[in-house]
Amino acid sequence: MGKQMTEMLKGTLEGIVLAILSLRAAYGYEITAALREQGFTDIAEGTVYALLLRIEKRGLVDVEKVPSEKGPPRKVYSLNASGHEYLDEFWRTWDFLTDRLDTLHHRKEQP
Repeated sequence: MGKQMTEMLKGTLEGIVLAILSLRAAYGYEITAALREQGFTDIAEGTVYALLLRIEKRGLVDVEKVPSEKGPPRKVYSLNASGHEYLDEFWRTWDFLTDRLDTLHHRKEQP
């Protein structure tokens, strides 16, 4: 992944993870797998876990500890009402930015 992609992803990864959690509750590895299925193959699990800790501290997700067959209980994250509000704002911001960028990208130079 190039430097420019890495920098852009830093600013949007939180919204992407919240979007994944808006579809269903998941634990860290499942979220990482979903990201990889979407083509984000270079994202390290450690990055996802650090992000999950931040959004948990900000109160955007609910966390339930679920027993695991392979070790300690898993933390399963689900989007709560605050998380849904934040995600809605993320999508509004995303739409605003992509609309402006698309306009700039396709604008023809005028003499």
